[in-house]
Amino acid sequence: MSDKHNFGIKPVTCHAVSGDQKGLALSLNDHEVKIYKKSGAKWEESETLKEHGQRVSGIDWAPKSNRIVTCGADRNAYVWTHQDGKWQPHLVILRINRAATCAKWSPQENKFAVGSSARLISVSYYEDEHNWWVSKHIKKPIRSTVTCLDWHPNNILIAAGSTDFKARVFSGYIKEIESKPGPNSWGTKMTFANLMAEFSNGGGGWVHAVSFSPSGEKMAWVGHDSSVSVADSSQGNKLAVIKDSFLPFMGISWITENSMIAAGYDCNPMVFTYNAGQSSLSLISKLDIPQEKAASTQSAMSRFRDLDKRATSGDTSSRVNTQHLNTIMQVSIFEGTKENAKKVSTTGVDGSLIVWDLGSLEKSIAALKIA
Repeated sequence: MSDKHNFGIKPVTCHAVSGDQKGLALSLNDHEVKIYKKSGAKWEESETLKEHGQRVSGIDWAPKSNRIVTCGADRNAYVWTHQDGKWQPHLVILRINRAATCAKWSPQENKFAVGSSARLISVSYYEDEHNWWVSKHIKKPIRSTVTCLDWHPNNILIAAGSTDFKARVFSGYIKEIESKPGPNSWGTKMTFANLMAEFSNGGGGWVHAVSFSPSGEKMAWVGHDSSVSVADSSQGNKLAVIKDSFLPFMGISWITENSMIAAGYDCNPMVFTYNAGQSSLSLISKLDIPQEKAASTQSAMSRFRDLDKRATSGDTSSRVNTQHLNTIMQVSIFEGTKENAKKVSTTGVDGSLIVWDLGSLEKSIAALKIA
């Protein structure tokens, strides 16, 4: 089952949902962030955040503290807090000279990371003494735009993908605000900005999205070479890669410890499973089943509409039969956690948000003994 909402003709470049699933923040490919509240079955616009001077490229909504972080092509980030019925901005100086590309709160929500075209990751934390957000940079060995980020559940490690075709794991440990972390499956030395692991699947595709598994032992990423990859730190950083006839993916998220959802240019979210014993990936399901319509059943009105809009007379060979009518740009957990996701949300270039109920997948996943 799915629940579809449309926000106009502009692309939805990024979105985030509040912890209670009653708030939605999204950017329609411009400098504004639209805030919506759930009203029955619809989303109603409640406020517009206009501090950014250029296109907003990243939004993340902290579920516990109810703060929103946004970043954009104006090289700035803002932390928004809800006070007296309004969202109040707090400017964060990222100290970058190129556009910011993505933003993510850490699991404990005491810091956030921003990727950028300045070939670095800016990790920001709040300094009570001076009442501002302080930014520290992760630079080496990044040599290209950082396109995507995700935090390890231990609140320390950061997964990052970039346009040099590589996915990496860095330490984001901030000694000023947290205790020294212990060793984990990715390594023992976790001083700030330390490179824990670096991966390339042998292809030539920009990395569009990365995601840590619920345990943090596995990292999945998708690239523009139509690949889905998983690195397993519990298996000595073994790498599993799948490439098939599908088009490139733009987003990915784990929904159980060994299953994930990826979506992109095929306009159809797909569920993959990881087999640790065989270090392999397989496609098990698509969330959207296209509904084909025979040309012979097309009404006269539909034929006239096709002639008017597309200069065609009913040829459906080039039509998109999925609910998303254009590229899906982002996949996020809407309800539940990565360990047991109940619903996921997708947004795309068609201006739509679709919430997918994963209840029907539970039996399939349980049958494969991968949940």
